[in-house]
Amino acid sequence: MNNKILKSVAIVAGAYVAAQMMADVASLRIVTVFGLAMDGGTLIYPLTFTLRDMIHKVAGFKVARTVIFLAGGINIVMAGLFWLIGILPADPTTGPQLEFVTVLSPVWRIVFASILAEITAELIDTEVYKLWVEKVTKRYQWARVLSSNVVSIPVDSLLFSWVAFGGVLPASVVWAIFLSNVIIKGITTIVSLPGIYLVKERDDSHIT
Repeated sequence: MNNKILKSVAIVAGAYVAAQMMADVASLRIVTVFGLAMDGGTLIYPLTFTLRDMIHKVAGFKVARTVIFLAGGINIVMAGLFWLIGILPADPTTGPQLEFVTVLSPVWRIVFASILAEITAELIDTEVYKLWVEKVTKRYQWARVLSSNVVSIPVDSLLFSWVAFGGVLPASVVWAIFLSNVIIKGITTIVSLPGIYLVKERDDSHIT
């Protein structure tokens, strides 16, 4: 890879991992947007699908898969770090500092649900993107992003909603979270579609 491509990979991969991390932290809170219940991570997480497609386009299939697993590993380490800091005794001269524990101490079921949904959906997204480029066409780049997201978004939303909140919240609330996730992620997909044109395609990106 030349320096320009390496720079593009670094920027897009960094943005992808950062968005994954922010989404996992924000997912700890359920909010309402336009009357729809959703986890806070939904406001940033949908961008990761297009960012992953951008990584695939500029760096290839293997790099895209590697970044997916890297993001999952980083999120596990982040949750473990927050847990460790939360159980360590606070310095007595600064007070109990309960705010950190209240806000950032991981809810392990939500952490597991987030990472499971992220890795599963992103791997599906990668396969559909690869299949589109190999079997359909390399033209109409917006279509490859749209087709991969149409498959991966419902899978991601269903896994996260029910693994994180099934049996804890009323079923009606869980389905509302699922529906709002699909709607917001779908809108974000449409808005972020032009992003795929911001990076240059690697000649062999569909086979590497």
